Amino acid sequence: MTDTITGLDLTKRLIAFDTINPPGNEAECFKYLASLLEPAGFDLTWHDWRPDRPNLIARLPATEATSRAPLVFSGHLDTVPLGQAKWSVDPFAGEVRDGRLYGRGTSDMKAGVAAFVVAALRLADVAERHAEIQLIITSGEETGCEGAVALAASNLLADCAALVIAEPTDNRALCGHKGALWMSLVHEGVTAHGSMPDKGRNAIFAAVESIERLRGHDFGVKPHQVMGAPTLNIGNMQAGLNVNSVPDLARVGVDIRSVVGQKNAEIRADLQRLLGDEVRLEPLTDMDNVYTDFDDPWMKSAFAVTEEILGAEPEVATATYFTDASVLKPAMGNPPTLIMGPGAMAMAHQTDEYCEVALLDPCIDVYTRLGRDHIA
Repeated sequence: MTDTITGLDLTKRLIAFDTINPPGNEAECFKYLASLLEPAGFDLTWHDWRPDRPNLIARLPATEATSRAPLVFSGHLDTVPLGQAKWSVDPFAGEVRDGRLYGRGTSDMKAGVAAFVVAALRLADVAERHAEIQLIITSGEETGCEGAVALAASNLLADCAALVIAEPTDNRALCGHKGALWMSLVHEGVTAHGSMPDKGRNAIFAAVESIERLRGHDFGVKPHQVMGAPTLNIGNMQAGLNVNSVPDLARVGVDIRSVVGQKNAEIRADLQRLLGDEVRLEPLTDMDNVYTDFDDPWMKSAFAVTEEILGAEPEVATATYFTDASVLKPAMGNPPTLIMGPGAMAMAHQTDEYCEVALLDPCIDVYTRLGRDHIA
């Protein structure tokens, strides 16, 4: 099985499936991966959280009696829309040009999924396995980790020894990422004719007051030594229907990125106290931060593997984006979590998205080594 498909070939095959979310429609792409994994000896558990939108747990069982928890590799198959700008390549053709594989999802994150699937197929050829390897492949990640949230609520997940998230990092081994709390602050007023504003209550004025309260907000936590400080951004505002009416509704979009030591639920409660009960806080995305200390024994060994195979001394750093690890890590017993994939961080969601072909095989080698060390 290991000789039948390469990381490049598999990434090309995955790119050919249009899994743009919305609507997603990832099912056919999942079925293709299942056609590779099941004949290789993987036990498949399907979780259909929406029509044509499955999650998949693929288990490569141990061949020997073991009490060791599994090593888990995880990634998602949905991609973001193509955007308004015209692509210079067919986004589903998997064209290789000057050492780069182009297409929607090459970096975010079908190259990462292809890498751990190829590594897992290699591990399936190991005759004596003293622990289980699991692949958790999700749909709906790009719209707030919806698939992972549904999977965590399904009781299909169990504790694992370690978790590898194959999101794009240019093969850098990262220890976690900031949390993301996106909210709509809803301000309600009373409409009236624009010539008689005293007869109404202007929701925009209430929104502006909230914005001023949030300007320079101090979260009361020290910057994390790796993640830095939490941030708050006012990203948008919608209010008013016409210039000659008093607006009775104003929404303000807030993007907060949390760090170690903060919980999104606590941040939301603090903001509610700051803004007052008259402002309604509607969550849009709620992903807690993820971090594993570099001194964790498994992380130390994983970083040593990456240094040996990639030839670069690891740096302790975190990702700027959030991942399914926000959901999977607490649902699986808070295992040490490595974020590493062959995709280009800077190319996620970009027009003419690409992945450097040269990063695929080294990443597969890292994943394979991590798996071999675990099942030995």
